[in-house]
Amino acid sequence: MADADRSASDFAADGGHGAVPLEGVETGLGRAPSGEWPLYEVFVRGKRGLNHVHVGSLHAADDRMAVRHARDVYTRRNEGVSIWVVRADAVTASSPDEKDPLFAPAGDKVYRHPTFYDIPDDVPHM
Repeated sequence: MADADRSASDFAADGGHGAVPLEGVETGLGRAPSGEWPLYEVFVRGKRGLNHVHVGSLHAADDRMAVRHARDVYTRRNEGVSIWVVRADAVTASSPDEKDPLFAPAGDKVYRHPTFYDIPDDVPHM
């Protein structure tokens, strides 16, 4: 359906993203489910930063639209030099319930702590 054939009730302006079609939007991954665009997580690397930092989330019809919206929403004041957008359903994360079994083994490895090593007196800046 062309945009000209849509009525005002076919669009929504929720979330401050302007009027966007609610159904039947062609994406790079096929047609989006009726009324839902996929959620993307946005990461931005600042001018003085060496790593990307999670700055927020947004919905978009496809990857290209997600990058453009992320640029418009999260780098309005030219604070970013690089943007990553990742579909939220592609992110794999640990559960907060797993924190003890997942991170506890590192505490048993004393060689990972700097106090385990003897530093010679002639080694500067340590």
